[in-house]
Amino acid sequence: MQMLGDLAQSRGRAVLHVALRDRSNTPILVDGKDVMPEVNRWKGYSGKPITHVVNIGIGGSDLGPLTVTEARKPYSSGGPRVWFVSNIDGTHVSKTLATLNPESSLFIIAPKTSTTQETNTNAETAKEWFLLSAKDPSAVAKHFVALSTNTTKAKEFGIDPQNMFEFWDWVGGRYSLWSAIGLSIALHVGFDNFEQLFSGAPWMDQHFRTRPLEKNAPVLLALLGIWYINCFGCETQAVLPYDQYLHHFAAYFQQGDMESNITKPGTRVDHQTGPIVWGEPGTNGQHAFYQLIHQGTKMIPCDFLIPIQTQHPIRKGLHHKILLANFLAQTGPDEGEAAGKSPEDLEKLLPHKVFEGNRPTNSIVFTKLTPFILGALIAMYEHKIFVQGVIWDITSFDQWGVELGKQLAKKIEPELDGSSPVTSHNSSMNGLINFIKQEREARSQ
Repeated sequence: MQMLGDLAQSRGRAVLHVALRDRSNTPILVDGKDVMPEVNRWKGYSGKPITHVVNIGIGGSDLGPLTVTEARKPYSSGGPRVWFVSNIDGTHVSKTLATLNPESSLFIIAPKTSTTQETNTNAETAKEWFLLSAKDPSAVAKHFVALSTNTTKAKEFGIDPQNMFEFWDWVGGRYSLWSAIGLSIALHVGFDNFEQLFSGAPWMDQHFRTRPLEKNAPVLLALLGIWYINCFGCETQAVLPYDQYLHHFAAYFQQGDMESNITKPGTRVDHQTGPIVWGEPGTNGQHAFYQLIHQGTKMIPCDFLIPIQTQHPIRKGLHHKILLANFLAQTGPDEGEAAGKSPEDLEKLLPHKVFEGNRPTNSIVFTKLTPFILGALIAMYEHKIFVQGVIWDITSFDQWGVELGKQLAKKIEPELDGSSPVTSHNSSMNGLINFIKQEREARSQ
């Protein structure tokens, strides 16, 4: 991990997100001060206290805080309710704004560099909605804060520089929850619980840095993944948390993995690299896709995660006991299928009623989903991805495919104006653009 400080991406940035959770330097604080007392005194332009916080971002500026805020709901300290707006589809911001009162809403704009089109557009839409009520542009400073490295753009938007939480270009988007991007988490769960998240992650950092390879959790997970991908030809990795509070966990590491271990700048790799990551909380997934995992023709490595203790021991723990039983049954179904049956009985079973077994699973069991444990889990997967990148000899901190897609979208956007046919792309793209324009024109008449 120490090499991260010297590791430069092809985009000319260092990689130092682990420094953000080193509590010896308290980097999440602003000028060395706890931001929470000031936030708790924050009043809107009409004098009403802030009761709702809207985080406007996308990618790591959305998925990170969204995942952790959902996972930390049991530890909410009675702070403001937090909303997340990411999609450029107007439905997302419209439906969110429809539930809010502009006098008591605070918007966190999280574009990092202020060049992300989706975030900028949603922020401008929120500002336009806000000013319909506030009327006075100076009121924007009381209801909008920026998490960004671009001070000039924040000022142009109307945000007071004193309400700007700056962070550095060496913080990758998918690792940014450890930076000021985590502000929405701190507001929702309180700074003490936020600090516990920061305690769990450096504990895992230390484990990764000091434990021998054969007892090093991120290294073992990384090696198992490479074993199945490069030796068995597996193409996907399922992440299956048996805890409803982790219902965004698979999506978070879908981005964390699938934006990381892809290519080597300047060279085409000649071997398989990062897997397709997907998943759903148990036991929902059992009623959707587990049959393919157990009986399908594809080998799908699975990470099963579960706490021994639940946050909600209702009905004397009955719900969690059933959850645990299902977790155990799914991680070792070959044993369960054979239990109590003689070889003759098994022989008589129809093939579609038998689990052949020998499907790769990792069982990750922890005492309880506390903020500390959540921080450790996130850091463990971060380091796993990094180790795989090192072994594959690729840079885990680039995302040029995302950047190129943004550039193409900006080129296409003005071509959607008017009714003139477009001919500047390949035949498929030209056909799609022209069909959309024709249909849009026909519907408007």
